[in-house]
This record gives sequence, C-alpha cells and structure tokens, in this order.
Amino acid sequence: MGNHDLWIKDTETRFFAESRSFATPEQLFYVTDDQRYLSYWPKGYKGKKSTLQSRNSLIGNFTEKWTTDLIQKVVNDKGLYAVQGAVCDEIALSKRSPADVVISKKKAINLKPEDIVLIIEVKMSVVWNWQLSINPSCEELVCIGNYKTHQGNPGLLRSDSMLKAIGKSINIRVSSFKASNIPIIILGNTPITDSYYSKVDHLQKAGIIQGFWSVNPDPLDGAESIKETEEQGFYRFDNFEELKTSFDLLLEEELNFFSSMKTKNELGQIIELSDKEETYERKAEVFLDLIRE
Repeated sequence: MGNHDLWIKDTETRFFAESRSFATPEQLFYVTDDQRYLSYWPKGYKGKKSTLQSRNSLIGNFTEKWTTDLIQKVVNDKGLYAVQGAVCDEIALSKRSPADVVISKKKAINLKPEDIVLIIEVKMSVVWNWQLSINPSCEELVCIGNYKTHQGNPGLLRSDSMLKAIGKSINIRVSSFKASNIPIIILGNTPITDSYYSKVDHLQKAGIIQGFWSVNPDPLDGAESIKETEEQGFYRFDNFEELKTSFDLLLEEELNFFSSMKTKNELGQIIELSDKEETYERKAEVFLDLIRE
C-alpha cells in the first residue's frame, strides 16, 4: 500500500465517473459562457456565474463512503469497524447530525458511547479543477489546474468548513463526560490556511480535537504545501503506512479530556486530595472525578 490509497487525482475522476451514471453534467459542473463544463470557475473568469449546490450532497456522500473504506483498512487488524453515519444521542450524535464516520467495536449505526473508539468528521471536496468534454462517442475529463488556479476554496481551506468542524467537536465534548475519552479527528483533503495554524495547534493542545489531518499527499502537483503545523494540530499524510501508524498510536493511548473554571483555591484542594492516592492512575481518576463535580 502507498499513496494510491489516499486522496489523489484518480479519486476525483472516480467520483465524477460514478456520479455521471445518474447526474447530469449541469449538476456536477459549472457552465461557462463559452459552454465549457468546469468543476470550478477559473481565476480571472469574467463571464456570467451561477451557483452549484447539487454537487455538495454528492461529494459529501462520496467522501464519507470513501473515508469509511479507508479507515476500515486502517483498523482491519484490530477487530474494529469503520461505521458511516453513526448515531449516539448521549454524546450529541443525533439522527439529524450523525457522525460522518466512527471507529466502533460494533458494526451498527445506533451505538452507545462505550462502543465508539474514535470519531471522524469528514471535510473534503473536489480539490482540482476539471473540464468535462462531451463528444458524440465519449466523454473526457481533463485536469486543468490545482486549487490555486480556481476561485473556489475546497475542503479545509474553507473557513465555514473549519468552523462547522470545530463547533460540532465542541458540542460532542460538552455533551457528556462519556465523550471525554473519545478522540476526534477532522479528516480533509487539502491544507489549511495560515490564519488557522495557531488555532488548530491550540485546539489539539487543549484536547478538544486530536488533529486536523489531510489525506491528500500532493495537493499542488509537486509544488510545496504545508506538511504540519508547529504542534502538529494539522498534519498531511503522504502514504497509507504513515496514516495507519498515527491512528494506531491514537487508538493505543487512553486519553481523557477535562475542562473546568475553578478558583486556584479549589484547584489546590483537588490536587492535594488526588495526590493522596498511591498510583499515578488513581491520582488521575480522583482528579478527574473532583474537577467534574
């Protein structure tokens, strides 16, 4: 296995090929004044523009299914399951707002918090610009540029995608103490903008989100793109083995999220009480119990 398991141009051609079996070109592409079918408006395009909402749900379904298949390969050797659209009301994963993908001990949609090992929010979209040429005998899809050549911001480069992912993660974190030991990963297929570098590092350090990870090894076709932020809040994976190693490490660790607003006096008392315990593990358990009271 190598980077062919990750998000590459062939993944996008597969999306368009599968979608064309039931969707019209107008549902998948913008139509320019000179009747070209493009996945994004090119930079410098001055003609009439229309909005294209119909592709959103199609690429959303495709990327969630694609991620589920990828994560199943990651956890195959652990006896765990990648589940798309999991529901767990106790930790704010409702039918109206299910998890995109979870790693679970059970292969089921309706889960209990103790079944869920890890939560993945998928924030992916079409990254490159593509042109569809329709001839009488066949259709041809040609890549005409990376995301720096078109006007759209895909994936994690969109501020609204970042904010939605952060908001949903915080909602899960504050829903119940039962969510406190479940890691959350935001999985994308683009870099992030530099205005989010320190934010993602802070979110990772604070324990709210365990990482904004990109599974697109070469989003700029050989040109340099960010590999990781200073504290690794964002990280780009270049091959499957690298991705699997990071998931393995995250699944091996027993993590606990905790947050509180207490006076120094209250904190001092909690530390003093928990320090009376014999082992580091018991000290941690008592500390976490007291801080949540």
